[in-house]
Amino acid sequence: MTKFANILRELKSYPSAVAGVSVILIMVIVAIYALATIPYSEAVRLWRGGDNVWLETPRNARPAWINKFRREKLPESIILKTSEDPSLKTVVDLGGGVSTSDVVFTFDYQYDAFPSEISMFFTAKFDKARPNVSMKWITPDGREIRLTDMTVRQSESYRISQDNAVSRRVGGLLPEIGLFADPNDPSKVMKGTYQVVVEGLVFEEGSTLDASLVVYGQVYGLAGTDHRRRDIMVALLWGTPVALAFGLLAAVGSSLTTMTLAAAAVWFGGWVDYIIRRINEIVMILPLLPILIMVGLFYSRSIWAILGVVILLSIFGSGILTYRSMFLQVKESGYIDAARAYGASNARIIFRYMVPKVIPVLIPQFVAQVPNYVFLEATLAVLGLGDPVLPTWGKLLNDAYTSGALFNGHYYWVLEPAFLLVVTGLGFAMLGFALDRIFNPRLRGL
Repeated sequence: MTKFANILRELKSYPSAVAGVSVILIMVIVAIYALATIPYSEAVRLWRGGDNVWLETPRNARPAWINKFRREKLPESIILKTSEDPSLKTVVDLGGGVSTSDVVFTFDYQYDAFPSEISMFFTAKFDKARPNVSMKWITPDGREIRLTDMTVRQSESYRISQDNAVSRRVGGLLPEIGLFADPNDPSKVMKGTYQVVVEGLVFEEGSTLDASLVVYGQVYGLAGTDHRRRDIMVALLWGTPVALAFGLLAAVGSSLTTMTLAAAAVWFGGWVDYIIRRINEIVMILPLLPILIMVGLFYSRSIWAILGVVILLSIFGSGILTYRSMFLQVKESGYIDAARAYGASNARIIFRYMVPKVIPVLIPQFVAQVPNYVFLEATLAVLGLGDPVLPTWGKLLNDAYTSGALFNGHYYWVLEPAFLLVVTGLGFAMLGFALDRIFNPRLRGL
């Protein structure tokens, strides 16, 4: 404990170490938060998307906080539902099982830009006869624009933004622009109170009709959305525990195993040392990335399969030669001869007398290896060979590349995961360099 306390005191004297530890602690907290608030099954469900998962989120929306730095405010989404606010709906029984179900959605629009889309969603309960609905749009200056007349199934959506008839009624403009445009200057938004009136008619006793209005904004959440309406924050949060787990497990597994094999090779010598050195020479000429690509293409893209191959190939990498040279010096030490003289077993000599001497060298190298494996996992994901289920930072970058995010001006989609990758590497690198100076006195003056 005294030695550990001394190391902590020395770490505090290095600002880079304090900064690195702070970054790592923040990442650990984020990882715990992600695991606690978004269970694995929920994260997979959200990222796979599908029907009704991201129905009410805008497509390719920027982060909401950019409005704090803009003079012209971009719109946030406006969502109104009769299922959540029954006062929006008025039901009148006309007798004979027929009743009206009228809905008035009222909202105040004070943004400087047009929304990205407008949609209506209906949920109806009936036996045979479908309900009828008629919709109109009322602008702040009192103009009424007919939207459509339609029958409603049990689950129905009406994409106002895709209705060519509405586009013709607003002068050929896109509906999401024409319905909000100032008639005197169509390039500007008419601010004020808007209404969407839905006149519903149901034909059976006990039938119900609920409606939802979604005016999709151009900003959403802390991280924005992608081309599939998915909240990017899900991948940013869940990418943190995935990155840390992959990097730490790969670094721990490869470093400890490599050091143990090097110690065994030096202690036993002979055919054990010969076999380990020959395997090392073979592995040294094998290209890691192409092998991982082949594993992903022909065997499995599971993150655990990739992790196993990474550890297996890293065990017999160049590090085993470094540890071997250190253990050759340790083997000639007097206390090793003393341990052998009083009959210590081979395992005791390796794990109690040889390995602890090299641990101070292992720790800085281990910390520095973590970001290398994090970047490796992200590289595979960018190449389309990441885990097919988990949302990760690399998968975000791959989706951004395939969707032309930079070309279309969605810079946030690329910068957010790239920033987290850089910060991760920087945090572990700063801590690793500080530990190297502490455990290697020759570097303290640098």
